[in-house]
Amino acid sequence: MGEPAWEFQHSIECNAPRRFAWGYWTNVVNWNDPPAKFHLDGPFEAGSRLTTTFPDQTWHSIIRDVDPGREAIIEMQLPDAVLSFHWRFEDLSEERIRITQRVALRGANARSFVAQVSVFQQSIPDGMKKVVAAIEGAQIGAGT
Repeated sequence: MGEPAWEFQHSIECNAPRRFAWGYWTNVVNWNDPPAKFHLDGPFEAGSRLTTTFPDQTWHSIIRDVDPGREAIIEMQLPDAVLSFHWRFEDLSEERIRITQRVALRGANARSFVAQVSVFQQSIPDGMKKVVAAIEGAQIGAGT
């Protein structure tokens, strides 16, 4: 698909083992981002479809690739463009990781969506802070 028309990346550190963080994150029941609601049509693996529902719209995505415990790529098809969300979980130590999310917009019609998707530059850092807080809270609650 060539070079992205738009791309953004953010990383954050998390005080949890990678295996625990991955297990928490890949359980879509844990995705808490009101007013959005999430539904995965099967296990968290390549080919499964993800539906994100808002009060006024619905987005459909597919899990394109998964390296269990390490990374996943979720893609949303747009008219003649693809918006991809690449999540990577890296060990910093046995009990600490770095989570990186890279979002990229590609395709023949990608430039027409840049203004709409660039909002992610403001929302992703705060969203990832919430994800890390939830993972760390669940880990403490689990007593691991």
